[in-house]
Amino acid sequence: MVFHGILFSSFDHLGTSCFSDYGLANPFLNRNPKWFFIFQELFKAKSRYQIVKSIKLLPAFVLVILIMSHGCADRDWRNASRESAGIAPDPSSTNEAILYVFGADAWGWRGWFAIHTWIAAKRTGEPFYTIYDVVGWRGYRGRPVLRITQDIPDRYWYGEKPRVLKEHRGKGVDQLITAIEKAAHAYPWKTTYKAFPGPNSNTFTAWIAKQVPELELDLPFSAIGSGYIE
Repeated sequence: MVFHGILFSSFDHLGTSCFSDYGLANPFLNRNPKWFFIFQELFKAKSRYQIVKSIKLLPAFVLVILIMSHGCADRDWRNASRESAGIAPDPSSTNEAILYVFGADAWGWRGWFAIHTWIAAKRTGEPFYTIYDVVGWRGYRGRPVLRITQDIPDRYWYGEKPRVLKEHRGKGVDQLITAIEKAAHAYPWKTTYKAFPGPNSNTFTAWIAKQVPELELDLPFSAIGSGYIE
């Protein structure tokens, strides 16, 4: 029982220190995706008693805790980069309409197997990008988790470089942006956020993709929460 108490105390500490909305890439889990399924089995348990019953998973669980502790100990989201990654062209010198769907590794230990996604777009002739995204910490302050605002389109996601999941440019993109704008305002979970199983940032992006099939967006497996809309 003492061992179980220490184990769950360690896990609770990790949840507090690392389980947030931001991102840390970890090559160990990238090379060993089986750890993700271990996490899945642990989160499927409905109580601590069920986890204890899964005694075969405990050694692996302890190892994962140690890895997670090492990865999160010296990270501070307040000092992490939010600069432009230099992917999107300067809107003030680019006349054509542009639409991006970006993804970047999530903050903390979730970044070892999950990404955060968002949409950035500019209409023809616009000198700015509009960002459409969902971030859970906004809800902690009593605000909607959905944000639609003018901003830098390709910011690092708290130290993690974004990658392009989808890109549309030129003819027909203005109509796509109009459809996305309409779908974003109709998003049903504007004030609700849950990291797992959703609704989260990837739920929002998946909602847009479902409402606007012309976007032709297929989110990767690492976009955890995208299946919440099904």
